[in-house]
Amino acid sequence: MERRFFDLSSDEYVKGRWYLGDPVRLDGGEVEDVWRFSDGVPVELSERLRVPVRTPGTALDIEFAGVGLVPIVSSRVASVFRELAPHDVQLFPVEVEGTSETWFLLNVARQLRCIDDEASEEVQLRTAEDHEDRIGEYGSVIGLRIDKSKVGAEKVFRLWGWRVPLIVDEEVKDALEANGIQGGRFDEV
Repeated sequence: MERRFFDLSSDEYVKGRWYLGDPVRLDGGEVEDVWRFSDGVPVELSERLRVPVRTPGTALDIEFAGVGLVPIVSSRVASVFRELAPHDVQLFPVEVEGTSETWFLLNVARQLRCIDDEASEEVQLRTAEDHEDRIGEYGSVIGLRIDKSKVGAEKVFRLWGWRVPLIVDEEVKDALEANGIQGGRFDEV
């Protein structure tokens, strides 16, 4: 049976939901390069971070925080990733403003070059006019599809050249849904 994969994103239709801002240092200072948490590579994080609540509301088990879309997850979600994909992710404890629960910054530490340009609805590649240092990466992907033959044993990964999607396999999706997570949405890729 062929494996299935899904883009795990934020469910924007949860009524009364909270929105989180970009993580900051405990002293309130900016975190250097919040985008590094969407690069699909391991990161070193030597200090604990705090995540401000930008819009108060119902806490979600998974939220993509701030402009950097940094995945912030509850302990329930963290336990699923820790159990099913320990080699694909890093989990860093963070403080979320106004809560006493333990939250985690989820860094996906795997990146695969597996976007299926032909099967995707539309892809646009970056040129020298877009970003000199990102030539050949994706400027836009509509109707994302991946080439499953290029995925090995990875259960959770980011995509080379298109860092927004957080891809999970069906086993991870099913486990998250079985735990009743709130805030996540799954679109098959």
